[in-house]
Amino acid sequence: MFSSLIWMFVLLYSSVADENCTRYADIFPSSPVIESGSSLELSCVLRQNCMPQGNASDIIWKLNDTQIDPENYNIVNETVSNITIHNFTYSTAYVSCFMKCKELPLAHTAVKSGFRPDMPENISCIYFYDANLTCTWNKGRETSFKTNYTLYRKLNNSEYPVSPCWADAAESCSFVPPNNPYSNDFCFQVEAKNDVGKSLTECVPIPLQKIEKFAPPEILSVKKIPGIKQLLTVTWEMPEKIIPLRPRICQVQYRNLYSNFTEFVNVSLNSETTTGSCNLTGLWDSTDYSVAIRCVNKESAFWSGWSGEKNGSTEEKAPSGKVDLWRVIESSHSSRNRSVHLMWKPLKNFPPSGRILGYKIQYFPEKNTAHKRTNNSTEKKITLLLNEEAHIISVTAYNSAGESPEAILRIPSIDEKSSQKIETLMTSTTNEEVVVQWITSEPESTKYVVEWYEELEMDPFGRSWQYVSNSTEWKNNKKNFKPFICYNISVYPLNGNNVAAPSYAQIYAQEKKPSEGPVVDTGILGKNEVTVKWKEISKPKRNGFITNYTIFYKSEDGNELNETVNSDVLQYKLKSLQANTQYTVQIMASNKAGGTIGEQKTFKTLKFDEEDFFFIAIPVGISMLCLIGLWITCILKKHAFKKVCWPDIPNPEESLAVEWPLASSMNNSFLKRVSSQTKTVEFEDINVLEYCFPEENQEGSLLVNYENHVSECTDINKKDTTNRDEKILCNEENEVAKCFSPSMPYIIAEQFTRSQVHSALIPVKEVQDIEMAGNDLCGSQQNPIKNQENDDEEALKLEDFTEKALFNPYLKNSVKTREFLVSESLPEHSLDECKSQSNVLPPFQSNVPGQSYITLDMFRLAKAQ
Repeated sequence: MFSSLIWMFVLLYSSVADENCTRYADIFPSSPVIESGSSLELSCVLRQNCMPQGNASDIIWKLNDTQIDPENYNIVNETVSNITIHNFTYSTAYVSCFMKCKELPLAHTAVKSGFRPDMPENISCIYFYDANLTCTWNKGRETSFKTNYTLYRKLNNSEYPVSPCWADAAESCSFVPPNNPYSNDFCFQVEAKNDVGKSLTECVPIPLQKIEKFAPPEILSVKKIPGIKQLLTVTWEMPEKIIPLRPRICQVQYRNLYSNFTEFVNVSLNSETTTGSCNLTGLWDSTDYSVAIRCVNKESAFWSGWSGEKNGSTEEKAPSGKVDLWRVIESSHSSRNRSVHLMWKPLKNFPPSGRILGYKIQYFPEKNTAHKRTNNSTEKKITLLLNEEAHIISVTAYNSAGESPEAILRIPSIDEKSSQKIETLMTSTTNEEVVVQWITSEPESTKYVVEWYEELEMDPFGRSWQYVSNSTEWKNNKKNFKPFICYNISVYPLNGNNVAAPSYAQIYAQEKKPSEGPVVDTGILGKNEVTVKWKEISKPKRNGFITNYTIFYKSEDGNELNETVNSDVLQYKLKSLQANTQYTVQIMASNKAGGTIGEQKTFKTLKFDEEDFFFIAIPVGISMLCLIGLWITCILKKHAFKKVCWPDIPNPEESLAVEWPLASSMNNSFLKRVSSQTKTVEFEDINVLEYCFPEENQEGSLLVNYENHVSECTDINKKDTTNRDEKILCNEENEVAKCFSPSMPYIIAEQFTRSQVHSALIPVKEVQDIEMAGNDLCGSQQNPIKNQENDDEEALKLEDFTEKALFNPYLKNSVKTREFLVSESLPEHSLDECKSQSNVLPPFQSNVPGQSYITLDMFRLAKAQ
């Protein structure tokens, strides 16, 4: 049958084909929709007027660009090619036909597949009287096609529905007035339909009274009855749209607002009742309750919704429990008065005593009950100003029914000292709790108060407390403590109304590493050590108990070293450091959770320390003291030292014995020229005599010999003072040359003074230099002057004298020795005379120590005027 339909489409299309064709073939059927998993059959029909080169045998088929196996082809004639695809499961696919030679596309079409709809299941309906009738169902699996649903409502024993309800693709449908008349003879069925097929359920009978659901009732009141305790009366009204003449049941729910415990009470109503009421008994006194109600037709399976909640309170009675009372005593330093901060909290007992209207505070001196004072407060705290005496304080809570029992505390006097009953207080933490344990010295104490507050809390009313009975351990959840905050914990033993001395401890419920590290500073610097100081981290930034400090330090090119000290150490001396070296140091503060390092500090050790300066200063000081002592000694013994070290040598130029010409005093070191009116004597070759040192015991004999020679020269000078002409001068110069023969040593004694020269020499006007004394000495050892005139004249012709100066240590103040070397050009008889003259003077022997002599520098041959 399907093949015949295809041929009909082919023939029809061929008959109406247009000569002006725009494509070569057509596919039949176009855009088919089939059930998933079934077989697909298509035909590709070539247009005769537009047939390309080839026929149906040259057609190939493709599914989504994939060529289909030729086994599935069926060639009907030259213009028609069929294709069969078995088990087609694509939700959407494209099938195309091509000409084989050039794969010329001829035609293509889209194919969709899906499932026929399942039969709807679980049909259920809810009936709202005189409002709507709503039914729901389960539609089953997805079909990949749009499925439309239709709800039919039929009367029993009738084939025709009363009225349909179209739900399109939804799973529910509602009948609204006037299409929802009340009847107990209806059945319901659902039809599902799509492009592949359809399904229809059986008609299910559902009585409307069994599916009725009406609106929630409205609570009119929740009241207490005066004089009757533990009772509340609830009144409500039923909704208007309800099936008439049907009995109903209402359920009352009430809940205690303090305990959050819920209870239910069922109340039956007849078919004619429009309002309901109920008494709730066995309730707590002075307690608030919340009430809600719902109702149902006795035959129906659906309750109405819950009404809105309405609250009511039972009759009050006087509070039955004491308040939880505590105090904080703040002493005053300026006077004997003190501030006592009272705080309390009502006991959470069940059932509660009632609504508290206020609190009454009474206090009086312990020794004077007549002076009782009363304060009222609606708050849970008050501050009292008391004097130094002991006081009794009581606090009661009151409401409309009466007062609670008194909570009493005794405030000790200022001078009163209580004993310490708690020996040890220990704190610890677990994963969820803070634990405080203590050991007491008096086991009879069975009641304690544990007080805790933040360490930085300044408000006395910011403290928390809790009473502990018959236990020496207290636990509290960590959630009641802020993390990373230090808490002060105090435990007070109670003995009746008396509060004993507390024991203190601190604790962190949770720790983390410090927020910042310590700020380091360097103190006293040394050569191989330094004192490092730091301050404690501020309490808000510690985040835990500091367990230790670690000091990290390193030199510029060295390895990092560290030292660890206890938490109570705030300075430390680093030792074994290198001198004159730059270091960096930083401190890490650690707690149980970790450590934080502070900023770096740079310092440099000293090159020298105090000990080095001490060892340097001692020798320098001693040396300075020695120099100062030597200087003082030199000042005090100046003349003695000068006489020993620098003896006074007479200066011939300052002598008063003779007058010296200025020309001859220009040069004392050399005897260059002696001039007279007719004769001139020149001395050129002068050599320094070799020095000799006399023994100490010979110094006296030197002076004696010297004085003898001076006396002899003095006698000769006295005789010849009248002859002061050029001849005398020549004679003296000649005699000097003869007397001081070569290599003759000479010295001058220290005792040779200016006065001795003055007494030994006769003043002569033309002769200005002290060399005249030397001529006189020589003259005393020779023949008369007259016999020597010729020799003197030849001696004056000396031209070559050489001088060689050597330092003689014995002659201390730059006294020079001289060795006269006679020029070889002198006449032989002059040389002989000098030799004979040296033999004539036995006292002057060469290289013989202890001889007296006079230096040649003491004499100057002056030019005759």
